[in-house]
Amino acid sequence: MATAKNVTTIPASLTRYTATPLTEKKKRRTAGYARVSTDSGEQFTSYEAQVDYYTNYIKSRDDWQFVAVYTDEGITGTSTKHREGFKRMVADALDGKIDLIVTKSVSRFARNTVDSLTTIRQLKEHGTEVYFEKENIWTFDSKGELLLTIMSSLAQEESRSISENCTWGQRKRFADGKVTVPFSRFLGYDKGEDGNLIVNPDQAAIVRRIYSLFLQGKTPHGIAKILTSEGIPTPGSKTNWSPTVIKSILTNEKYKGDALLQKSYTVDFLTKKTKTNEGEIPQYYVENNHEAIIAPETFEMVQRELSRRVRGKNRHSGVHIFSGKIKCGDCGGWYGSKLWHSNDTYRRTIWQCNQKYKNDVRCKTPYLDEATIKARFVTATNSLFSGRKKAIKAFEEAQDAVFDLTELTAKQTELRSEMEVVSEMMQQCIRENATVALDQIEYQERFEALSNRFESAKKAYDETTEALSDKQSRRAQMEDFLKLLKAQDGELTEFSDSLWLGLLDFATIHADGRMTFTFKNGETIDG
Repeated sequence: MATAKNVTTIPASLTRYTATPLTEKKKRRTAGYARVSTDSGEQFTSYEAQVDYYTNYIKSRDDWQFVAVYTDEGITGTSTKHREGFKRMVADALDGKIDLIVTKSVSRFARNTVDSLTTIRQLKEHGTEVYFEKENIWTFDSKGELLLTIMSSLAQEESRSISENCTWGQRKRFADGKVTVPFSRFLGYDKGEDGNLIVNPDQAAIVRRIYSLFLQGKTPHGIAKILTSEGIPTPGSKTNWSPTVIKSILTNEKYKGDALLQKSYTVDFLTKKTKTNEGEIPQYYVENNHEAIIAPETFEMVQRELSRRVRGKNRHSGVHIFSGKIKCGDCGGWYGSKLWHSNDTYRRTIWQCNQKYKNDVRCKTPYLDEATIKARFVTATNSLFSGRKKAIKAFEEAQDAVFDLTELTAKQTELRSEMEVVSEMMQQCIRENATVALDQIEYQERFEALSNRFESAKKAYDETTEALSDKQSRRAQMEDFLKLLKAQDGELTEFSDSLWLGLLDFATIHADGRMTFTFKNGETIDG
């Protein structure tokens, strides 16, 4: 006959949470975690209240030993990357300094499901439990991880919903033409009572000077060196200007009184990664939104000059006023400065074609010294001055007809409207195909027809915009040119930097030694 089984229960002798004997009264080392996602006044009250609450709550328990309350103020919960208080708490727990972490809710801990579960499991492996007060979840409990997964997912979904609401609100403001900038780091404007941009006179003078220096031939690098040497603070209140900051000022349409909105957008609400908007979502262009610091014509002239310098055969240096202004009649390249006899008494600087010795067939154009170039410019400019009254009169009579923008502006508006209509039709076509079973051949034909219509309108729009910009730029250039002509009294007796930069488009050196000056009004004169 088989012997009956006898099962004896051996009771637990160690505390589950602290691994100490049951008879030993060892307190669990407990920390609190508090976080608010913004640093506004209302949230600050909540923040202070959370810290005070968890300090008193932990100290009131006989079985808990207070360690600290770890905090993050004004930090988002979608990622643990920038939450220094959170990271410090986890590090202390992994070092064995904390047995229990108490926090208000799953959403306070993390709105990113992956971050939340990864951290909880890491803490669990090192013997640290987390208690979520609102949901009453203990992570050492067998049901804890399941509940935590559900609640973390809900918290992440809540974060996504909040992000979408914020995005919708921002885009609604853009669509309504409401413009805002980071005023503390934006040179030239202050925030007005209505929230719009108002000109800061002192800073506006710096902006105008940057544009003026650029049109005088200076590069962004050269302008940055000048402003840094003069101790003028940057938009971010730093001491060193960079070429990038100068270029951003030269290309920002807000300085001409307009505003392009939605230049970038957030790709992922969890990572907060942003991307330059290259057409993925709508943009909004607001004209005449605020007082301009730079005349629109001058702004367009700067954009064309930026483009010209990039396209040039040799990069514009801006080191010397002759740079990018003297062209080789043989190869079309630009003249550059060369130092001869640098180590002896015959040392001098000459100008010759930069390509002269770079090709198998050498350019036959001669070199010139600085004095010769200046003297020839004076001669050519005096010839220009002799007919200035006639030139001024001809321009003033013809300017309204030659530079009339009415037709181009109307065409631009019409084409922009066409693009908006076709774009919406394409989006509707895509939405319909995603929700309804369509004949795919018919869908492709319909979509392709709309796509071709959009591309045709866009091409015409770009060409019209370019023509409009060109007219605006040429008119501004002619007006500046004629101002210099009107201001000149009598003949030019010596070389003038301002007239060289303001009147001359470029000079061409020919193989026979002739030098032809092409002025900004299109007139060419040999000098």
